[in-house]
Formats: sequence, structure tokens, C-alpha cells
Amino acid sequence: MALLGSMLKNGIRLTNAVRLRKVSPLRQQRKAFRKLVGKARFTEFGRTYHFEELLSAAEFGKNREFYEKFRQYVPIHDYNRMFEGWWNRTLAGERDISWPGRVKYFALSSGTSEAATKYIPVTKAMSRAIQRTGVRQILTLGRYQSLPPQLYEKGCLMLGGSTDLNLRQGHYEGDLSGITASRIPVWFERFYKPGKNIAQERDWSVKLAEITEQAANWDIGYVVGVPAWIQLLLEKIIAHYKVKTIHDIWPNLMVFCHGGVSFEPYRQGFEKLLAHPITYIETYLASEGFIAFQTHPNAEGMQLVLNNGLFFEFIPFTEQNFSADGDLAENPQTLMIDDVEEGKEYALILSTCSGAWRYLIGDTIRFVSKSRSEIVITGRTKHFLSLCGEHLSVDNMNKAIEMVSDDLGISIREFTVAGVAHDTLFAHHWYVGTDDVVDADDLRNRIDARLVQLNDDYAVERKHALKEITVTALPTATFYKWMESKGKMGGQHKFPRVLKKGLIAEWDAFLAKTD
Repeated sequence: MALLGSMLKNGIRLTNAVRLRKVSPLRQQRKAFRKLVGKARFTEFGRTYHFEELLSAAEFGKNREFYEKFRQYVPIHDYNRMFEGWWNRTLAGERDISWPGRVKYFALSSGTSEAATKYIPVTKAMSRAIQRTGVRQILTLGRYQSLPPQLYEKGCLMLGGSTDLNLRQGHYEGDLSGITASRIPVWFERFYKPGKNIAQERDWSVKLAEITEQAANWDIGYVVGVPAWIQLLLEKIIAHYKVKTIHDIWPNLMVFCHGGVSFEPYRQGFEKLLAHPITYIETYLASEGFIAFQTHPNAEGMQLVLNNGLFFEFIPFTEQNFSADGDLAENPQTLMIDDVEEGKEYALILSTCSGAWRYLIGDTIRFVSKSRSEIVITGRTKHFLSLCGEHLSVDNMNKAIEMVSDDLGISIREFTVAGVAHDTLFAHHWYVGTDDVVDADDLRNRIDARLVQLNDDYAVERKHALKEITVTALPTATFYKWMESKGKMGGQHKFPRVLKKGLIAEWDAFLAKTD
């Protein structure tokens, strides 16, 4: 038994025992709020929106007084409002705008629904917060009794964006995964793969090729990344070395830490690459911060990070608060952590130690355990279909695809759905990425039937305004070629699950070229 591994695992168990002390979610969030507004009260944003008064209310006010004032003084910001009002000045090098000091790093993000690049500040405080949460996640591995001590001495392959960041006008910019990998702690360097040289590579195909060449020299215990890109890499390694499974190359691979999208549509194909089961751990790391992670085996959801540089608010994802296109209504209802209910869907608002304030990040979540503050991601505020009241979420879509994949014994690695006109009514057009032989009509009928089971509103509208469902089966490579054409290969990039407006025309034009 490895001595270092035993020491690490025992230390992790001891740390977990100490951390089991129960602190109420509201108390943690009030403390996080105090720290945030206290730190930012002398910035231009803080002076504009009375942070001194908010800090006093959080320290000495009664009950929810601080939050009522916060809602009263500070408006909700989407990216455009935050950037045009504040972050454009931060990007230009000005100090003390929405967070103290000068920001030297910006995460580039266009999400999956917008073409314009977003510049999300990554402050020193945020980098430290992300590292702290990453360490906390490692500590939770002590709760996984099936993981042996030897695991803690194995390599960790983190597949992300390039660490060779762009230097522009006095600041660095790049993918958040590249920014965080470029600043990994010294103690972690001995475990980190693919190593500094390969991590700097900007060309995604070259990076995958270099990792593949080195793969047999590494003893990997963990892999970390977006499911689509990890699966693509494992397939490339298996083909290169002419072996049956990835465990022929990495026999000690035991953990896959995944995030970015639901893993379920990938599970069927992913597990074909393994010789034996591994442990899956879900994370929620967005450009705006490390939001949540799975904290114990068989957890239904991920636990929100309530005490590390993030203050959460929740908008019920209802017709009263959002339009059919996902646009926010005026004066929406907002809630704190103690106001939420299990089983209901909410849009997420963040205030962060990167100087985001009441920031609508565009994700929707559902609480599966209020007592443990555990959530699942259900989609995006603009990535759902409700042409005629069917209220079809990405969560519904993922579940339907997972069920149909299991029914047919096939792997569906990518899919997207477009809402289109059908005479005077409506239709959904599904594009399904699979390399297995399928009957498109059978696939259509099965997806439709599963969605009827999963979503009552969808079932009703299939009898009325939602008149047609169409399925086009495509090779998986078609989806990746489209992403390559958009400059979105690798890193944290994902294919959009819902196509709306201009993206439908772009996708149709791309498919016409590839025919």
C-alpha cells in the first residue's frame, strides 16, 4: 500500500469529519455577502449602489434587511448591462471599477447561443476561490470508500483550453480552463497532465495528437473535462495503440470528473471504452466561478458552494418572470437560498469576487435537496422550446435521449433541436448525432413518446399546436466539424442543445455545404 496515498486518504477522512459540522445555508450566504460587499464597497460600483449601507445592514440589520436593500438598490444585470456599464472599463485597464484593484485575466466565453465573445473578469480573489473549491472537491473523495489509497498518487489529466494566453493591452485572455491550469499550485504539478508544454498548445487537433503520443507514459487515475472532448480523446488513444479499452493504457483510471453538459447522453458510448466501472463526479465550473460540485457517492445533485466568494439568488423560471424567448421580465421575483423549493426550476443570479453583481448567468437549475443545497442543471434560460406552450427543457431532452439510447442500445453523443413553423402551427426538428445504424422514423417515434411521458405540457401540445416532429440522423463528426468552423473546438465549448433565430439558418447553411 502506497505510504503517501494512505497518508493523503487518512488526512482527507479526518478533514471530512471536521467539516461535517452543520452550518445553515442562509448563515453561510449572509457571511459570503458581507465579505463581498465589504471588499467592494470602495469601488465605483460599490459607491454607486450604497455598499456601505448594505454592509451595515448585513452586519447589524435584522433578518433579511440586507437582502431587501440589495434588491432595492442594485438592478439585475445581464452580460451586456454589466459590460457596457462597468466591465468595459475594467477591460481597458481601469482600477477599482466593480472589484478592487486591476484585473489582469479575462475568460473568453461565447456560451452556446451567442456569436459575440464575452469578456468575464477573473480576479486574483476568484482564482483563489476556484482553487479552494477544487481542493474541497478533492477532499470529498474520502467519502468514496471504493477508491483505494493508491489513487491519490496517480496522475490527473485535465483536458482544457490552452494555457498560452493572449496578451492584449496589458491583460491576458483565454478559456477559463486555460487560465486556471496556467496557475495551478506548485504542489499539484507532479500530478498534473498533460504538463505545461502540451497544455500551451492552441491547436486542438495537435494537442490531442501530442497527448495520445504521451498517453502510454502516464499513470492516470483521474480525467477532468467536458464529456464530448474526453470521449473523443479516449477513442483516439484506443485507436492509436490498437487496444480494446482505455484501461489497457491506463489500468488505474478510476475517476472521471465531468461538467459543462449533462453526462447522460454520453454514458452509453463512454462506458464502451472502459474495461471496468469508474467513479463519476459532476462539477459546475462556469466562467463566472466554481458554482457547485458533487460531494458524496450516489448524490442526486451537486452542492452549491455557499461560503467561497459567491452569493446566490434565484428567479423562478416561470412565464411571469421570463418571456417565451427567455428574456427577463421587468421586476422579476427573486429569492434567497432559504426561499427556494425542491422540484421547482430557477434561473441563477450570481454576485461574485470577480465583480459580477446580481448577474444573470443564463443557466437554469432545480433543487433536488434543499437541506443539502443540492441542485441539478436543467438548461439555459434561452435554451428551451416553448413555441406553443410545450415548455420543453434541456433536462427533458437529455432524459429522452438517454432513455432512447438505452432502449435501442446505441450511443447518441450529440443532438440539437430547432423550433420551426409548420403551416400555421409549429414543429420540432431534431438533429441526432450517432455513428450507429438507426431508423430515423423509429428514432423520431421513440423520442416523441418519451417526451410525452416526461412532460405533461408537451403531451398536451402534441394534440394541438405542435403538429410535427422530424428527426435527422447525422454522423457525430458533423457536429464537431460545425464547432470547428466556429472556432469552438475543445476547452469548455459545447454544442447548443437548442437552435434559435440566426443559429438555425447558420446550421442549415452548414449542412447544405456538407451534403
